[in-house]
Amino acid sequence: MPKKNRLSHKLQQDIVKIDGKTIFINPFLYWRRIDDNTKIWLKESGQISQDHININRNRFYPELDWSLLDNQDKCIKDGTIEFFLKTIDLVKTYHPNLSTSQILQVERQMVILKKNTFEKFVKTSFAKKAKALINKQRNLERDRFLREWHEWFYSKNTQKAIFPIFIMVFIAAFIGWAAGISKNSCNPYFESVSTNKI
Repeated sequence: MPKKNRLSHKLQQDIVKIDGKTIFINPFLYWRRIDDNTKIWLKESGQISQDHININRNRFYPELDWSLLDNQDKCIKDGTIEFFLKTIDLVKTYHPNLSTSQILQVERQMVILKKNTFEKFVKTSFAKKAKALINKQRNLERDRFLREWHEWFYSKNTQKAIFPIFIMVFIAAFIGWAAGISKNSCNPYFESVSTNKI
């Protein structure tokens, strides 16, 4: 399929036409028209209460037996339901003249055309959050380790213990260096070289 046709097909899945009105069912097509707070509200999960999501489970996933799902699947499906509810809110905001039956028609098309896309977005979002949380924990652990090491190293007791060791290491290094110099000065190699020259 040519690139232009693919783009046209993708766009057709992002819009619904009702009574000559073009309605976006991809919430990101409203991106330029919404403010920063709404963008955060749209992208971040947990903006809608769990009770409200639970009430709407059968509305968007009538085919599922929720008791058979594990916690991860439930979280992804709940996140997708939240995304559906937010998208419908955006549609209502930017198309206030739509009737209840028209909103229901938009919702049906959204569930048919966008369910997999919304689920994929939620999965990716959760994965990014989990990765960011792991990175944050690693950074906190590293900072804590460096802080504890710094506090230990600069404590008075540590300084008292380290200073004699430092002096002993310095003296040992100096003695080794001095012994090496004196050994080289008595090296038979120098004597053999001087003998050969004569």
